Order: sequence, then structure tokens, then C-alpha cells
Amino acid sequence: MTDALFTVDRDWRLTFVSRGAERLLGGFRAPLGRVLWDVLADLGIDSTEPDLGTRYRRAVADAAPAGFDVHWPTDRRWYRMRLVPVVDGLTVYAADITERRLREAGQAAAERAAAQRTARVTELTTALAEALTMRDVVNAIAQRVLPPFGASGFVVQLIEGSVIRIAGSVGYGRDFLDTIEGSSVDDVSPVSEVYQSRRPVFIDSPEEYIARYPSMGWRPSAASKSAWAFLPLTVSGRAIGCQVVSFAEPRHLNGEERALLTALSGLTAQAIERARLYDTEHTRAKELQRGLLPRGLPALRSVTAAARYLPASEGIDVGGDWYDVIPLSGARVALVVGDVMGHGLAEAATMGRLRTAVHTLADLDVPPAELLTRLNDLVSDLGDDFYATCLYAVYDPVAGRCVFARAGHPPPAVVRPGEPVRFPGLTPDPPLGAALPPFETVEVELPAGSLLVLYTDGLVESVNQDIHRGMRHLASALSVASCRPGAAPGPAGLERMCDEVLAELLPEKQRTADDAALLIARTHALAPGDVAVWCLPDGPIAAGEGREHVREQLDRWDLEPLVITAELLVSELVGNAIRHGKGPFGLRLLRGDGLICEVSDTSPTTPRIRHASETDEGGRGLQLIAALSQRWGTRYTAEGKCIWTEQPLP
Repeated sequence: MTDALFTVDRDWRLTFVSRGAERLLGGFRAPLGRVLWDVLADLGIDSTEPDLGTRYRRAVADAAPAGFDVHWPTDRRWYRMRLVPVVDGLTVYAADITERRLREAGQAAAERAAAQRTARVTELTTALAEALTMRDVVNAIAQRVLPPFGASGFVVQLIEGSVIRIAGSVGYGRDFLDTIEGSSVDDVSPVSEVYQSRRPVFIDSPEEYIARYPSMGWRPSAASKSAWAFLPLTVSGRAIGCQVVSFAEPRHLNGEERALLTALSGLTAQAIERARLYDTEHTRAKELQRGLLPRGLPALRSVTAAARYLPASEGIDVGGDWYDVIPLSGARVALVVGDVMGHGLAEAATMGRLRTAVHTLADLDVPPAELLTRLNDLVSDLGDDFYATCLYAVYDPVAGRCVFARAGHPPPAVVRPGEPVRFPGLTPDPPLGAALPPFETVEVELPAGSLLVLYTDGLVESVNQDIHRGMRHLASALSVASCRPGAAPGPAGLERMCDEVLAELLPEKQRTADDAALLIARTHALAPGDVAVWCLPDGPIAAGEGREHVREQLDRWDLEPLVITAELLVSELVGNAIRHGKGPFGLRLLRGDGLICEVSDTSPTTPRIRHASETDEGGRGLQLIAALSQRWGTRYTAEGKCIWTEQPLP
């Protein structure tokens, strides 16, 4: 009998012991007549299998057969014990099931490994489906493929023409990757073999690598790798490159592992192709966004400005946020910020239209409320699906005053020197496309050195905080940044302030799903000595007096080279005002970014250039003004109109 068999009587004395049972119960010593519990105690089974005796007694007490597996301590093998109660005691059968247990354990381990690999593949499939960029694809593979295979490196090599390009890698040094980048796919190498045959190549050791590719024999030691799986990347029947999974030690991949890696390379190829398209579209979208935003802010004496645009952290669609700084007549400046609701090319195109319209209306010196009214008409004509918010502000450095109107947009932040942050005009009008004009106009005093901060809702509003909390956060960030010791008042200081505010409100790890724009302007008042104002009489002598005032003032400003041209311009402006306008008449000179000459009257009539014929004795005044000045125009005032010219300073 190969199995162990022994019997005990009612006193638990051994009455029969087979040879197999003798080995089980302590070797070849004859245990007949001994009490079973004494034998088990000698073997130390009470300490290793304390429930064994309890099971024996229960089988006798229940008078019912029982069976269980036990790991026997003497030979460290597994036995299946069958307990059969009989009239005068108990019969115990013990069959050695160690090999079966090992097979079952191996099978269970293989099933667990297969389940883990299946779970990894499922996770990888999900991760690759969500991956947007090439970096996302590489990270997904590094996290979900390398660990279960015990791999130490991964690299994606794409073929452009006949040149190898490294698209992403993990576990490789930059120096080694540089030796591959730009090499030819026509060279004899495993990558070339995989690319041309579209079949995987598996190499188990450095010796095998060197034997197959002698000219590349230096690569294993240079990369510190000892085994490789070179897998083809194929999309729609077209080979695009090769991905390499490498190991730090020699490794032979079995058939199942090779099949799984080959299957994963197909998933990777699809994800890489999507990532390449995404990266291309993302680059184009950012180029479009940069083209729609100002290339740079103008350098003006009225304000020093700095701006930032932060695109959304998700998606490739361009946003509709924009900002601008527009020089106006009279040394004034317009500051504007807007946001077209939504993302995409249609919204970006709408943003471009609105920005162009704002520039056109600003050139006409349209007041803020009227400008928003015209923008509202423009957005309404685009359809019911388009809405936009906008804030348009005009700062006058002579009066030290800012006038603004807004349509559905957050209020500006105002920081006067030595005062806390304020948000004037908290009640907004509806957004463009849904508003019913007129729009409310808000006027605030801005002494020299004040900060006017314009922004879009992406800076202060997100799913984690409402706009009011975000505005309080913005006020706190501005207070800290503006009061920081050594905060420079010039452009560099404002640039640094923009960066600090963005870092505080939109940390890199908490990027929002919306675009954000920020425009900070520091105001500068025009010095009283740079402004000269006169009242002119109603009559022909007005032109002569105007020329005399200009001549004397330019002499005081050391601008003699401009005298002759300025006198001609003043003569034409005053002459037209006397001839076509109504008094009283005024003359103002401003020394700002250029020499500005303004003549005002109370008539609402707008002057227009006309083409005079050769025989006409007049009608060339505005042509002369346009030829002599850098720019000129007309703006309406509460009293009438003002015609102005600007000459560049020498």
C-alpha cells in the first residue's frame, strides 16, 4: 500500500500501521500500541497543526466520515486525510497530494498572473484611449506595461522619411538617445528589420544582440540593457516606427508574453497616431490663438501695461478670451478685455471679429457705452448661439479719470496708491448678444501710480470656487504683489506682478478647464507742464492767435523743429472751426507720446476730406492736415466736437 493507513481503538491506541503510515508517524519505529496523541506530540504536530486532534475526535463523536488536507511537519508534504469511524475505533487514510497541490498552486498563480495582465491590458486600453499627447502615451505604457513584465526601459522610435526620431522614452539616458536620434532607418539594426518586415524581434541577451547586429555591438553596454522586444508600430497597414521594451538582465519571453506584447504594440500604435494628430492640431491651435491676440502691448506715457493669457489645460480648442491696449486721441488710452463663451474655431473667429470691431470703433473715439451697444448688435447678428462678455475702459491722463462700461463681464480691480483693492460697478449689464442697451457707464478717479486690473472669469471662477470668492482671492493676491518691498513701477515690475497673480490664483496643478486673461495697467498722469489750453476769439484773428500760442509754447518745450508744421496745422484747424463750426472755440496742446493739437467748438458737424478739383480755390484743408500729421481725427464731446492732430516728437 503506497498510501498511509493506520487505525486506533476506542482508547486511541494504534492497532494497525502501514509502512506508509510508519514513515508518516516517525520513521520505521513500530508505533503499535502507543497512544496516537503521544506519537503526534513527539512529532511536534500539536504545535503546527493544533486542530488535527480536534478533527479526529469530532469524526468519532459524530460517527461520520470526514476529510481534509494537512501540511505534515515531518516531511513538509501535503496529505489528504480521510477519517472513517468504525465500531471499535477510527481508521485514517492519508494520501500524498503534494504534486497535485503544486500543480494547482502553479495553475492558480498562472491564472492570477493572467488576470493581472488582463487587468493591466484593460487599464492600458483605457489610459491610451484617454491619452492626448505623446507624453501621455509614453507615461501610460511605462506605468502599466513595464512593471508586470519586469522591464526597465521603453522607447518609441518613429520614422520620418528615412530618419529615426525619438518620440518618447523611459529608462534611457539622454546621451544614448542622442546617438539614435536622426540616424537612418536603412542602417542594419533591429529597428530597421522590424520596420521593414513589420514583424517583432525578440533578443534574449547581449551576446545574441551582438551576434545578430555586429555593427551595433556597442549599444547594449551603452544603454545598460540585456534583453529586448522590438515591436512594430503599424496604423491602417502603414508602418510608422518601432517601440522597444528592454530589460536590465537577460530575459527569455515565453510565447504568451510575446503574443501579449505584440498585441499591446497595436494598441500603442493607434494611440501614438492619435497623439501625433493631437500634438499637430494643438500646435496649430496655439499658433492661431497667438495670431489673434496682440503680439505686444504699445509703449505709452499714459499707462504701463503687462498682460498674460493662459489657455485651458484640457482640449485643443482655442478659446475666445482676448485683451488689448489701444492708444486714443488726447493722450488717452483704451483698455479692453473680452471673452467669447465657448471654445472652438467659431468662437475664435467671433473673438477676431469683436477685436477688429473694437479697434475700428476706438479709432472713431466712440464712448464706452456706445461701443458696447454696437458690439451687441454685431454679436446679435451672429445668431442665438453666440454670446460674449466685454469690458471697455478709457483712461484720460490729463483728468486722471477712467470711464468704463461692461457687458456681462467681471468688474475691474482698482488699486490706488496706499488704498485697498476695490471693484467699482459691481452690477453688470447682460452679456453681448443678450443685452438691451443702453449700457451703464462707471467713472472712477485714478491718480498717478494707480493699478487698473482687467481679467476674464477663467481667472477667478471654476468648479471649485464661485466668482465672488475668486475676486476676493484676486484682491488678496494684488494687495500682496503691489505692496511687496522692491516692487518696481516699470514694465518689469508689472510683468513680475502678472506672474505672481497667476501663480497664486491658478497654480500649475490646479489649472482650470477655461481660458484666463489678465491685463494690469499702471496709470501715469500727464504733468501740468505738458498741457497748454487757450480760448480763441470768434473771428478771423483766431487763426493768428492760435499760431502765436503754438509758437510760444513749442519754444518753451524746446520743440522748435515742429513749429512750422504745427502752425500750418493750427491755421487749418482753427480756420475750419471758424468757417464751419460754432463758438466758443478752444485750443489745447499736449506733449505726450507725440505733439497733440486739439481745436474744439460746439458744432456737431463732422469734417470730411473731399477731393478738390484743380480750379477749386478751397477744400484742401483736411488733405493738408492728413499729409502733415502722423494721424488725425475727430471725437465728440459733451459740448460739441474736437478735431485733433498728432505729430511725432523729434
